Amino acid sequence: IFLVHIQTVEHAMGGIYGVLNKRRGIMLGEENRPGTPIYNVRAYLPVSESFGFTADLRSHTGGQAFPQCVFDHWASFPGNPLEPGNLASDLVTKTRVRKGLKPEIPGLDNFYDKL
Repeated sequence: IFLVHIQTVEHAMGGIYGVLNKRRGIMLGEENRPGTPIYNVRAYLPVSESFGFTADLRSHTGGQAFPQCVFDHWASFPGNPLEPGNLASDLVTKTRVRKGLKPEIPGLDNFYDKL
């Protein structure tokens, strides 16, 4: 899980909330820097959802949000990859297809020694 620090102006906050919600992000807080219109936003963002995050955030805020992603902690991925129809199985299937493997997970009998 990444800890994301975002600096932005007040009128771009809606775009930040929208992008974080779409990418399963968890808001930790927002602080106004005294005497300036700049806000500092902190949030958790899963690493698997972070690819293309900066470009998506900039497009939703008109280029007025500046994120920094830093690894914070490990967390287990929700769902069972062996049960079809959840987020974990979809990720495993997409990864297997991208690597040129069969989409379904092979059975254990494929790995037994045939001698």
